Amino acid sequence: MYLPLPGDYIDIHVHGGSPASGVFILESLMAHEEKSPVALAGVAYTYGIHPWFLNEGNHRQLLISVANSVINPEIIAIGEAGFDRLRGPSMLIQRIAFEEQVAISEETEKPVIIHCVRAWDELLSVQKKLKPRMPWLVHGFRGNRELAGQLLAKGMYLSLWFDFALKPESGELLRSLPINRIFLETDGAEADIRNIYLKVATDLDLDVDELKTSLLNNFKSFFNYDSLLTTG
Repeated sequence: MYLPLPGDYIDIHVHGGSPASGVFILESLMAHEEKSPVALAGVAYTYGIHPWFLNEGNHRQLLISVANSVINPEIIAIGEAGFDRLRGPSMLIQRIAFEEQVAISEETEKPVIIHCVRAWDELLSVQKKLKPRMPWLVHGFRGNRELAGQLLAKGMYLSLWFDFALKPESGELLRSLPINRIFLETDGAEADIRNIYLKVATDLDLDVDELKTSLLNNFKSFFNYDSLLTTG
């Protein structure tokens, strides 16, 4: 298992990424693709059921795939999993699949990476019901301060949507967030995580090395770094 090193840029959510010198990526594997992690320097993995590719017919098979796959030590989190009101099956099926993945998260002691589009009520409802011990990270966040506050109050971490993070208007939100609860990502888009770090560091009146240190500390907290070192 490869984990980020001091001085690395951390891209916390990637699809189809390639390792680069000084950049650690967290590659998101989706259960419907039936891909397996490959041990590579600079890469670790998440594995889960993306709501876009979930339906009543494949739900059980995909869940079995998650349960069987996440015991691999290269996979350090469950997901991306969650809710999408714009694309995917009924909210009932999405909720069942999400709750089942949370159960796997709790059993394996691996945190959850969340996809959520216009379904924050569902996400918060499940969090209230299940009261998970493992932390949750909402990827692709581009909401307002009120929504950010609601999620942070429930102990969640936020990874800013790459395009939003690069826009000037994201600075106000960034400055309102606790730096110990944020991550940055490219989501597999044609974006450079190093440019995102530079923009966010400027918004926060930090130098890039200070931001790297903060996000590495966040990684260690979110993923229970000492435990990963023991099991890796």
